[in-house]
Amino acid sequence: METATTLDQIRARLKDWRAAGERIGLVPTMGALHPGHMSLVDGCRAAAGKVVVSLFINPRQFGPNEDLDAYPRDVESDAAQLDAAGVDLLYAPTLDQVYPEGFATTISPKGPAEGLEDDHRPGFFDGVATVVTKLFLQTGADVATFGEKDYQQLIVVKRFVRDLDVPIEIVAMPTIREEDGLACSSRNAYLDTAQRRIAPRLWQTLSTAAQTIRTTDTPDAIVADAKRDLEACFDEVEYVAWRDGETLMPNPANDRPSRLLAAVRLGTTRLIDNVAVAPGKV
Repeated sequence: METATTLDQIRARLKDWRAAGERIGLVPTMGALHPGHMSLVDGCRAAAGKVVVSLFINPRQFGPNEDLDAYPRDVESDAAQLDAAGVDLLYAPTLDQVYPEGFATTISPKGPAEGLEDDHRPGFFDGVATVVTKLFLQTGADVATFGEKDYQQLIVVKRFVRDLDVPIEIVAMPTIREEDGLACSSRNAYLDTAQRRIAPRLWQTLSTAAQTIRTTDTPDAIVADAKRDLEACFDEVEYVAWRDGETLMPNPANDRPSRLLAAVRLGTTRLIDNVAVAPGKV
């Protein structure tokens, strides 16, 4: 596996690949890799001849009281996993390669970026959209893979790619879970033993609600019940919401796929998850 740390390095290497007719795939990450990330690598490999994984902890998507300084970092372990997975190039840019001195531009998505995560992490999607756009432009990738675990982020990326005519295909990959259902996440490392036993109840509660929400005339009551169940387990429930699977608008039509999404806190750890809801009978 090759490694690039500057824009000039990665563009020079990708220029050669492009001249050879290679289709280039990108997996954007912030490191602290887990099986969910590696599934994105597998999906990217299936969609492209050459796979680039970026590793950049983006300060612009962390709020002033969030865990930027504590965010897990293990570059050597990450690189070893990627090399073993057959990744062609690791792009690990320094801060000045992404945000050079005088950087003054921000992409501020609306639509699906409004509400849910945005209510609790204002500015988060500005940071995501800006850095992801930079990575798309720096690599010129043909395809990029994103996980459904960060479902609102996935929809936001799809939306701004369409809106801005970015010539890249976005491939969604299913959430990878631990044996007990907990969605793989770098922040799971923050959980102590007792918290780790509680954490899977997030997925379990959403799954139960998803199985019944289409069978009732009062879906709001199902959502409210799920919220109460989560409040009994977790220290804080930031939101539980039922949304259209493509637009994230509330009150999804019966004939459209939808999602149940939630964010909770367990001690100092913030967990998010979502579960697909199949369309109902028309």
